[in-house]
Amino acid sequence: MRKVKVAATQMSCCEHIEDNIAKAEGLIRKAAKEGARIILTQELFETLYFCQKEKPEYYDYASEVSESKAVNYFKKIAKELEVVLPVSFYEKKNNARYNALAVIDADGKILGVYRKSHIPDGPGYEEKYYFNPGDTGFKVWNTRYGKIGAGICWDQWYPEAARCMALMGAEILFYPTAIGSEPEKPEVDSKDHWQRCMTGHAACNLIPVVASNRVGSEKIGDSEITFYGSSFITDGVGEKIAEAGRSEETILLAEFDLDALARQRIEWGIFRDRRPDLYKAILTYDGEVQTP
Repeated sequence: MRKVKVAATQMSCCEHIEDNIAKAEGLIRKAAKEGARIILTQELFETLYFCQKEKPEYYDYASEVSESKAVNYFKKIAKELEVVLPVSFYEKKNNARYNALAVIDADGKILGVYRKSHIPDGPGYEEKYYFNPGDTGFKVWNTRYGKIGAGICWDQWYPEAARCMALMGAEILFYPTAIGSEPEKPEVDSKDHWQRCMTGHAACNLIPVVASNRVGSEKIGDSEITFYGSSFITDGVGEKIAEAGRSEETILLAEFDLDALARQRIEWGIFRDRRPDLYKAILTYDGEVQTP
């Protein structure tokens, strides 16, 4: 029996990096006090969601992983509290910039960095202006408390990403997120669709999913997004077992028996009965499989 308690945080962000880091720390400490061993914070929590508008001055937020304020700060917190922290940050590497996630183990050491694979581009979410497409491929890390996989926001809409991480041995999937209203289509509310995509990942892979989103309204220039929170945690069959509201700053907690979940995956036979020899169309853009 390998039991682990996980947490998702949910908070609003402001213009001051130090204040956002301090607020995230407070929620992490609260979750750790409640017994959480793996604690997820939201996407790009150091700043406002600057991707609403294309402004070259925001390139200056990027830093190499060794110089990231958030990563270096939370390395110390992870070691002190003996918790695993997947930390979202804006990464610079030479002339490239990435929407990245550093996974910090419970000893304060970085296990590795994942770079967001799927980069959105639309009104209010102008991420292609700021980020290169991630080049790490999907990654899974063997942390002190279990083997985890992580995607970043737009990655969570792709079942291929979740399935790849499951095939690589992930026992829990984590998704830091920044999503809310559509600046040019205020009548659109994607909250339920957003949640259904990820509960589907849990159900199809028999793996719990943990999602952390931000709250509050943020204005960049003439664009404004109201983030709808609704962070949640599912069990291994996609049932939501913890869920936050649309505006509250809070933590969510859930405990899992990783050995019991592993037995459940085996018993269902989903991975035994896969037919990867028939899935060639998924490697194409148009569904046409070229024959030799």
